[in-house]
Amino acid sequence: MDLGIKDKVALVLGGGGGLGSAIALALSREGARVAVADIDLAAALRTSQAIAAAGGSALALQWDLAQGSVLADRIDQITSTLGEIDILINNSGGPKPARTEQLEDADWRSYFDSMVLPLMAITRAVLPGMQRRGWGRIVTSASSGVIAPIPNLAASNTLRLALVGWSKSLAAEVAADGVTVNVTVPGRIATNRVAFLDQAKAQGLGKSVEQVSAESTASIPMGRYGDPGEYADVVAFLASARASYITGSLVRVDGGLLSSI
Repeated sequence: MDLGIKDKVALVLGGGGGLGSAIALALSREGARVAVADIDLAAALRTSQAIAAAGGSALALQWDLAQGSVLADRIDQITSTLGEIDILINNSGGPKPARTEQLEDADWRSYFDSMVLPLMAITRAVLPGMQRRGWGRIVTSASSGVIAPIPNLAASNTLRLALVGWSKSLAAEVAADGVTVNVTVPGRIATNRVAFLDQAKAQGLGKSVEQVSAESTASIPMGRYGDPGEYADVVAFLASARASYITGSLVRVDGGLLSSI
């Protein structure tokens, strides 16, 4: 299926990591020109080099989302090199494992400033161009914790849920402009982040990582962790011309993990 995004310009935040890198590669395979942004320039370069090796077009950017002062400069770099942004993939890093009572006011402010506000600001910066052209796709990658809170991930459960409410509100406001806004929810996808969380859980429970991974796998009806590429393909579809009538939706990619309807 041709997703209809050849020569569209996509900005993938967190594009050097597991999910972000897979998303960037998936969009590139469909012909999109991809800006790969990550706090770790070396990771962004690895993704952009993989795209180039496959015959695609990519730009690697070092971008610490908590530094709001660089936003205009980064957008200018993208537009001058690749063109105006048609597709925005909002994908921010996750906070450290912690229970609610372990988080101080300073923690909440820090996480809000790095996980939530930057995504809103970047979206606000690229949205007028999408509206002017009558076409745009905004996909925000959240967490299964927005549906079923994950123990010991209080900050993620709380702040990513704020992004769900924001996305739903924005979707209604810009739908008539040809811009769709959706949220994707990964379950247990085999990334370094999930491996880190499994390790933290194992240490907290006094179990081996293998035990924790086996228990987690047993809770997934498909009986395995997902592959980043499987998640990326769903994001790429939502970012495509084929998904023109899907907006304001929350799409789970979890192998049946979440039991709620």
